This record gives sequence, C-alpha cells and structure tokens, in this order.
Amino acid sequence: MSWIRSFISVCCLLTITYQAQAGIVIGSTRVIYDGSKKEASLSVTNPEKDRPYLIQSWIDNLDASNTTKVPFIVTPPLFRLDAEQENTLRIVRAGGNLPQDRESVFWLSVKSIPATHKTDENQLQITVQSRIKLFYRPTGLLRNQAANAYKSLQFNRKGNQLEVVNPTPYYVSFYELNVGKSEIKEADMIAPKSSRSWPLPSGASGQISWQAITDYGGISAKETVSL
Repeated sequence: MSWIRSFISVCCLLTITYQAQAGIVIGSTRVIYDGSKKEASLSVTNPEKDRPYLIQSWIDNLDASNTTKVPFIVTPPLFRLDAEQENTLRIVRAGGNLPQDRESVFWLSVKSIPATHKTDENQLQITVQSRIKLFYRPTGLLRNQAANAYKSLQFNRKGNQLEVVNPTPYYVSFYELNVGKSEIKEADMIAPKSSRSWPLPSGASGQISWQAITDYGGISAKETVSL
C-alpha cells in the first residue's frame, strides 16, 4: 500500500544520523543600554565539549519596514568561540538621534554557526539565530522607576476591546494579562507614552491582573485593578 511505502521511506530518512547542536548560551534575555554609559555588554558562552562555533551578531530596527540606519554597532561582529569558552559582545552607540524623553527599542541578533568536521558526513548541522530586545534608556530615566512602570498602566473597556495606556517613558512587556479568568494572549509589549487595544475574550469580566517582564528577564509581582 502507498502509505506503507511512504512510512518506510520516512523511516529510512530518519536513520540518517543527525546532530542537533546544543548551541551557545546567551547571558540575558534582553539588554538595557544605559545612556549614561559608553556601552552595554552581553556574554556569549559555548558549553559544548569539543565543537567551536562562529558567532555573528548585529542590530536591527524593531520595525522591519524602518530603513533608518541603526545607531548602534556590535563588537566583535564576527568571531570564533571555542569549546567551553566565553566571550563578551559589546554594544556601542554610533551616532543617530534618539528620543531623550523615553526609551527606544531594537533587535539584537546572535547567530551561531557550528564548525564542521570530516566525521560530520551525513549529519545535519543546525545554525541557530537568537533574537533579543535591546532597550536604549536615555540618561535621566532611572532603573528603579522602570521597574515600577508596569504599575502605572491604565485600562479602559471600549466595546469588546481592552485599551491599555502606558503614560510612562518606559516600555512595558507583559508576561501575562488577564481579565477575570480569561487571558489576553495577544498582549505583548506597549511603547512609552502610547496606548494599545486588544480584543476581550468572550464573556471576560472581573478584575484585571497582569505581570510584566523585568530588566533582568524575571517576572514582576502581580498587579490587579477593577475594570
């Protein structure tokens, strides 16, 4: 039968050995660039016992349609990371005009390309690209105020939409946002001094509760408010 032949073919393909790389370990899930400092840094570690990697890093605008030159560079942009070694990426400001009354955000990408050996024939080599957010925090915007920014969010019900207003100069990234027992799964990040709206789940009612992601990639305490 055709399905049996297909099944056998798949099984044969799966017998080809492959190696899924454990890959590099990035030291944080986000980077905060303090505008009063000359640079920000991010550690990159290769935990593998015998395989080096080629590490390539770069920064993009958050909005892919934004063609403005990114005002940061990563150094070194390309380097070899040997087994059981660590290196540090340094993010440096390279000009550009950024708002000084609020945060700006960019994408920091780190790609790991595994080295190949003669013994790797018939093995699948996997290139892994990690992408984390880079937040630029101008001088004068304090870290302790950023930690509490999520507490200042304002919520309004407009028909079947939940409007969220962020009056602060900081980005707020939701870990979770709930109305009663209903989670708003689309909720992600809200920019400084702006608002966003998300559809309310059918039948959602009760208190609003939310948690945010901190500067260190942790989860904040839960806040609640009546809608």
